[in-house]
Amino acid sequence: MLRHIGPFKSGIPHDALAIVGTASPFRLIETPMLRMTRQADYGIVLLRFLAQHHDEDASWNAKDLAGEVHLPLPMVSKILKLLARANLLTSTRGVKGGYRLVRSPEAITVTEVVEALEGPIAITDCTSAEDINCDIAAMCAVRSNWTTINRVVRAALDEISLSQMAAPMRRALATATPRTQE
Repeated sequence: MLRHIGPFKSGIPHDALAIVGTASPFRLIETPMLRMTRQADYGIVLLRFLAQHHDEDASWNAKDLAGEVHLPLPMVSKILKLLARANLLTSTRGVKGGYRLVRSPEAITVTEVVEALEGPIAITDCTSAEDINCDIAAMCAVRSNWTTINRVVRAALDEISLSQMAAPMRRALATATPRTQE
């Protein structure tokens, strides 16, 4: 789900800035650090569509789904297979076969979708349940803070169901402005 950049070989600490050589000596380009992958984003798009059509008792094949949500068929096929493997979708073969949600949209969380497509949610390597790939993890002064932040992000995604993603965005959320630092 989230991509990690750095450390750079130049010794620059973990940062969201990459230095790219251009005609002028150097240009700083900001790259997003906390970002949903395209695969996870497209997975949500596909499941949103299936959630909107959940009550129709119909199965959707990969080609029809790709057409309905305007996504490339190879990516849609890959995502559908991963979601079926994670038991979020059921797959039926045959002429009338296709994909359907295994559970109601209310019972599927964004966390489940992201983890099915990308693996465990981890803001940094040291917040992952997997092997820690950090040389300073044992003596890191901010590791517990990252763990707390990771728990909060995960809890927020756990609170959002597929049915909420399928509903039109509430005006309050659509017009919300980010908090500014004081």
